[in-house]
Amino acid sequence: MSRTSAGKRQRTFVLCVALAGAAAGAAADRLAFAQQPGIKRTILLRTDEPGSQTHEAVMGVAEIAPGAMAGKHRHPGIEIGYILEGSVTLEHEGEPATQLKAGDAFKNEPGVHNATNTGKIPVKILAVYLVEKGKPIAEPVR
Repeated sequence: MSRTSAGKRQRTFVLCVALAGAAAGAAADRLAFAQQPGIKRTILLRTDEPGSQTHEAVMGVAEIAPGAMAGKHRHPGIEIGYILEGSVTLEHEGEPATQLKAGDAFKNEPGVHNATNTGKIPVKILAVYLVEKGKPIAEPVR
């Protein structure tokens, strides 16, 4: 076998492994966000966090139907969010619940929290996650 042929096979193998890894990462995001019915999460952008080899920034929109909740969960980093529409009750373990409405911003530090749509219309939240690479963006907590 020639060096050219072996090199092409090696490049093909590396490409296949990279594509399989990307597909697994996309599936992990879907599984991480497959929480309660009544919630839709859409990833808008994913990028390396400048100055960090271990973290990335992920932007998404979460939509929670009236009466639905995210369920207790945590993130391997922090989440910052902005309420685009509707209202939500945000609960952090050991703290009083906070009522948020359109125009309010919030930050979820590492720790268990839950969001419940307490309004009559769907709540839409623009969220940015600064999280460790290779970990799911959200981890459910029972």
